[in-house]
Amino acid sequence: MAALALSACTHTSGPVAMAPPQGELDALAYGRAYPSATNSFAAAPPPVGAPGLVVYAAVPTPVTYDTAYRLDAGDRLRVVVFGQEGLTNTYAIDAGGSITMPLIGSVPARSRTPSGLAAEIAAKLRHGYIREPSVSVEIESYRPFFILGEVAAPGQYPYVPNMSVESAVAIAGGFSPRARRDSVLLTHQDRSGTIRMAVPLGTPVGPSDTVLVGERWF
Repeated sequence: MAALALSACTHTSGPVAMAPPQGELDALAYGRAYPSATNSFAAAPPPVGAPGLVVYAAVPTPVTYDTAYRLDAGDRLRVVVFGQEGLTNTYAIDAGGSITMPLIGSVPARSRTPSGLAAEIAAKLRHGYIREPSVSVEIESYRPFFILGEVAAPGQYPYVPNMSVESAVAIAGGFSPRARRDSVLLTHQDRSGTIRMAVPLGTPVGPSDTVLVGERWF
């Protein structure tokens, strides 16, 4: 009988504490992850066992870069020549549309894309200076845009990628009480010349553009 009792004790399985999988641990600590909506903060369904609790999942806003951006005077560039600390530096495009670097001197930058300028720098370094140069060019700060007329703080402001007329007005403090709010006069310069036109608020604004907010007629 004693042997049978001992055998029963050794074979009886009681409750055993086991570590849940890592995903379950995260769910217990932070709430379960659910597919988020397109908004920056999307309401997720409440986790199981926690009625009425709503978890907000932060959705990072993707950063977009304009690969076709054309450089011009006023842009500040970060030029990295890998393995060459003496050449890696920040360079400003001068009024003539060029940057000046050690060894290779002046390099035309106006109307080039950042990748096109990197290729030109690499080509110049390859001729007698570095056998296989690896060069990257990033825009450290953009040349400004201008906003005038019926806004709270007209003037010159740093360009922000992917901005519109509406965001330009916001940067300048918003419309004045007398501002016309349905359209503005936008002046844009490119290689084909100067274009001036009345545009709605959703129109893109580029660096060096001038936004003129007119006065409405009461």
